[in-house]
Formats: sequence, C-alpha cells, structure tokens
Amino acid sequence: MRYPDTEASIVDETLSTDEPSSCEHAPICYRMEPAKRMLAQGACGRDRAVPRSGSPYDAAPCLLSDQQHSVVDLEKVSRVALMVTPEATGDVKDEAWEAISTIRAILRQQPEPMTVTMQTVFLRRAEDEAVCRRLFDAYYGERMPATSFVVQSPCGGQSLAIEAWALGGKNANVEFLAPDVVSVTYDGLRWIHLGGITPPVGVTSSYEQSQHVFAEMANRLKFAGASFRDVVRTWLYTGNITCLENGIERYRELNRARTEFFEAQHAQACMPLGPDAEIRYPASTGIGMASPNIDVGCLALQTIRRDVQLLTLENPRQTAAFDYDASFSIKSPKFSRAMAVVIGDYVTTWVSGTASIVDSESVYLGDAARQTEQTIDNIQNLIARENFARHGVLGAGTELSDLAKVRVYIKRLEDYEACREVCERRFGAIPTIYAQADVCRPELLVEIEGVAFSRCDF
Repeated sequence: MRYPDTEASIVDETLSTDEPSSCEHAPICYRMEPAKRMLAQGACGRDRAVPRSGSPYDAAPCLLSDQQHSVVDLEKVSRVALMVTPEATGDVKDEAWEAISTIRAILRQQPEPMTVTMQTVFLRRAEDEAVCRRLFDAYYGERMPATSFVVQSPCGGQSLAIEAWALGGKNANVEFLAPDVVSVTYDGLRWIHLGGITPPVGVTSSYEQSQHVFAEMANRLKFAGASFRDVVRTWLYTGNITCLENGIERYRELNRARTEFFEAQHAQACMPLGPDAEIRYPASTGIGMASPNIDVGCLALQTIRRDVQLLTLENPRQTAAFDYDASFSIKSPKFSRAMAVVIGDYVTTWVSGTASIVDSESVYLGDAARQTEQTIDNIQNLIARENFARHGVLGAGTELSDLAKVRVYIKRLEDYEACREVCERRFGAIPTIYAQADVCRPELLVEIEGVAFSRCDF
C-alpha cells in the first residue's frame, strides 16, 4: 500500500541514499565509524583510524542515535549490517525519524551508493507500527526494503530499534519486485528477501496463523521465481509463544503447521536436499513477541556457481531440533542450528536462534547470566572449524570475532544488564540489538542469533 503524498511532507526531500559518497573527501563522524570491517583486502580508507577529538572530523554532524555497523566486503560488492537504537525520547515519530536519518548518514559515508534491502523494526508498542510505516514509506517510496515490524521492546526503553542490511557495488542489482519482496543479484548469486508476512485479520489460532503465513511465503517465493528449496534462513515471530490454546502451547502448534508445510513442499520436490537426498532444513529463529499475531520472513539463495556450497550445521553438544522427543513438541521444530554458505574463498554462517540447551535439556534455570554464557558457548561450538570439519568441510569455519552482528532476546527486563555484560565480554565490539521477548520454552531466559563472515583456506 502507498500512503497519500501529504505524508511525504514529514520527510526532508533531500534524504536520498542514491548519491555516491567519496571515502577521500566525505567528513566522517567518529560516532559513525564501523564497529568492524570484515573480509577487506586493502580497499580505500579501510585502515584509517578516525580520532575522537582534535580532528577536522569533529565538525561532521553527529546524530543522536546509538548505532553500530559492520562493513563486509564480498568480492565486488559490500554489505553493511546496521543496528540503530535512538535516544529514548518517548515520541515514536521522533525516534523513527532519528533512526532513518542515522541510517542515511552511515550509508552516505560508504564508497559506493548503498541500497537498504531488508530491515527488522523492533517496537515497544504495536500501535506505533502505523506511524513508522508512514515514515518509512515516505522516505523509501518505491524502494521500500523487505520489512518486518516486531513487537519486542528494545531493552533500553526506546520506542523502537532497527536492524537493517544494505548493499552497494557496481556489480549489484537490486529489484523491488513487490511489497516486502526484494531481489539482490551480484556475481552469479541471487538473494531474495521476504519480510512482513502476516495472516489475515480474524485468524487467531497459532496453527491457522502459521498455515496462512507459510502458504503466503511459498506464494511470494513463486512470484519471485523461486521456491522453498532455495530458502536458507527463516524468522518466525510468534505472539504469546508459550501461551496455551486449548491446552497446547502456541509454539507447538506452529511446529505442527511448519512440519505439515514442509512435508507438502517435499512432496512437490520443493524442499532443499542434502548430498544424500535428506531434507536440509533452513536455519531459523522462532521467538515470541508481545502481540497476538505472527510475522515471518525468509532469505533465499539461487545460483548456478559451482564454487557455492550450502552446509547445514548441528551442534555436537545439542540434539538436533528436528530429532527432539515428542515431550517437547508432538511435531518437532524443523530447523538446522546454522546454515553455512561457502562462496568461493569465504563463508557466511547464519546462526539460528540459540539458547541455553545441552543435549535437549534447558540448563542453568533461573540464572540469566549463566544461560547467556551457555548460549554463547553453544554458538562458539557450532561455528568452530572443528565442527565444519565434522560436517565434512575442511578449511572453513569461524569464530565469535567473525560475527557481523547479533540479536539478543531477553525474557525479563531485569536481566538486561547482566546479559549485556556477558555479551560485551564474550563478543567484543559487535553491532547488537537487545530486545525483550519470550523464548520458546518458559524456563529459557535468553536467546541469541547472528551471522558470521570468514575466509576459507582451501
């Protein structure tokens, strides 16, 4: 839907990310230096340190939003992962405008024009979605990224926070095929971003909501010239995830609908298969949100390149989710712990939502800090070179320091500071958003997801 032209008056018409910036001439505010730059090989300006005081850069405009971003150099294009958290002013319109302005300023500092392809907007209140949509629509116009609005309150008390992904480079072609359907093509790769898939108004049960959103996901993939066999990553935001419906948790009903959908896709030869013809489940996050609805999105990849390999990863210290006992869910959660995409000499590893689980049991009950430690241990073991080798790929793998960004979901707001201390100590300087959300088991207090980029040595 496009909003009336009068809405555009709230946005400065000069705010365009299409203008190229120069890494030699553009002033850089130290507050907008990347938290990390990944896979770079001597590109312009990439070893430059920007002093925090006593520099001509001090005159550059510093916006109010707290931001962190990573720049990832991928062959002939660059990706930017942005985490933007405004000041907690209490006025969602001001905070949204501030966040958009910050994203624009960061992207205009890049050597090539950048396009935002996908974003997740974390909201404190469901009713704020309407004003945010109008602001985004006025700013992006026909180039709106695939967007999910998730009612998960930022832990710092803000009205919203934004995770966004942007792409730039002479080789890149970005197409906005339909609302929340974006195609990105470069170097023989085609990525498809889907977001904001919700069930029809009036559908309230988790099972029926899940049926609708999975069917719509398949429809949008088909519209984009793809199918579910191309999907490498899904996000499932589920309202009241641990609440009961007719005596059954809503998450268990989502798992029932997901299993049935995958079975139907498999019957139509539309599920991704591994080398032994076994079903290869995508990486995924299934997380709660403070609304009765469901919102889903996914990331798909198409390529005919022979140097691209997809690898599903399981943690040797955890039972595969799809092998869980029926006591956890009649239909087990169908996802892989991570999906690694080996492309030439680098690997991108999409880490699923990960919690404090050893084998199949939750551990460190009631202790958020220790659950955070265990969760990070699980991620570390999952993405390690030894685990890649265990899955048959030598010379690949990654470390915590290779994560480009993470999301940390915290169930209880009073655990925020303890969880953040652990994350900052273990992850170091990394773009992070902390959001309050229920995890898929009532006793779990923390869940973390992320994506890593690293070089291979084969």
